[in-house]
Amino acid sequence: MIRFENLSKSFWVRGRERVVIDHLDMTLPDGKSIALLGRNGAGKSTLLSIIAGAMPPDTGRVVHDGTMSWPVGLGGTFHPQLTGAQNVRFVARVYGVDSESLLHFVREFSELGAQFDNPVKTYSSGMRARLGFGLSMGIKFDTYLIDETTSVGDARFNRKSRAVFLERVKDASAIMVSHQVRTLRQFCDSGILLHDGKLTYFEDLEEAIERHLELNG
Repeated sequence: MIRFENLSKSFWVRGRERVVIDHLDMTLPDGKSIALLGRNGAGKSTLLSIIAGAMPPDTGRVVHDGTMSWPVGLGGTFHPQLTGAQNVRFVARVYGVDSESLLHFVREFSELGAQFDNPVKTYSSGMRARLGFGLSMGIKFDTYLIDETTSVGDARFNRKSRAVFLERVKDASAIMVSHQVRTLRQFCDSGILLHDGKLTYFEDLEEAIERHLELNG
């Protein structure tokens, strides 16, 4: 369960206040893979960061039960000076999971080869995404937050990512941001639309996509 209580967030841009989240009051259902839709700059990644606890809101709060992943796909996930393996070991300690099991899973899943033992600062964006997605899928969370990271690599890797993700969310929830409607259709079964600071929930993903395209297509 994720509940927004009077949640607001704004930024000052060129001397003017820009509200991206405007007094949200909503409870998201459990056991759903939810697509978070909205135009560029609508505040989707900001909302994910607030849900994860990585960014404070201006007002209100997010209430949730269970464990929550970090926003997979955001650039700040990893320490750039540490290797992929060292980052994985650090996360394992933070979340209290077996480091060797997690290391084995991420190494195999990400398919980074020798680069896994090199500093993350040497990784391409695609390699970081593979590492981040593998690391997130290697830990069993109650809710997964995914930000533009599953469409990475070739078709075979994408199929593998989808299979692992669908296995994880059999007993969990997810919120996913992607500009690729095809990706959202592959991974999600319902949607929320962020528009002008307001959030609308759609039980039917296709209805959410249609409304998003009407407003922003």
